[in-house]
Amino acid sequence: MTVAMRNPFRIPGRRFARKLAHNKSGVAMVEFAFTAPLILAMGMIGTDTAFYVITHMQVSQVAMQIADGTSRIGEQDVLIERKVFERDVNEAFVGTEKLGDNIRIFERGRVIVSSLQRNDDGGQWIAWQRCRGAKVHNSSYGFEDDGKTGTSFPGMGETGREITAAQGTAVMFVEVSYDYESLTPFGVFEGKTINYTAAFNVRDSRDLTRIHEGGPPASCATYSAARPV
Repeated sequence: MTVAMRNPFRIPGRRFARKLAHNKSGVAMVEFAFTAPLILAMGMIGTDTAFYVITHMQVSQVAMQIADGTSRIGEQDVLIERKVFERDVNEAFVGTEKLGDNIRIFERGRVIVSSLQRNDDGGQWIAWQRCRGAKVHNSSYGFEDDGKTGTSFPGMGETGREITAAQGTAVMFVEVSYDYESLTPFGVFEGKTINYTAAFNVRDSRDLTRIHEGGPPASCATYSAARPV
């Protein structure tokens, strides 16, 4: 009589398979493995978006602060028209650097300050312009000595909404251009350019004939070759 040999692993294997089929202890881990990257990505994108919005606000504040600051600079003698010296503008730039230090405003951006005045013909004139920042960027609204004569130069700002200076005073017009640096590897907004402008009328009686010596000028001539025709 032939005796059938029983496989000793056959029944335990089936039992293990049945137990494994009903075992749900790893479901949460599997779900987490699938959803964690999505949640992490959404969190990073949300963080980057929030920081992008905050950076917009900071660049706007930088433009407002230096426009306000340069509208007040000059000698403190109230009996004569205030003279503006190169060192005064440089000190205003130092304040801007402090305000925009956390976004590295002068490493990734450029600040352009223009003194918009009236010329002898009654037209608008950029009497002087000073710049600081590593970003290669020229003014979008004019360059020093634009409008020196005649009345063809309309002022500074958006076309049809130009800001103009009244007779006997000046408007400090500021442009800030900044390249955003993303916080996360996704780089959703990486390299996007943020531009803001601000303008303040000069507060006190100012000597408008020129900007006086008294320190190295923060010249904009570095990128004059890229000036559009």
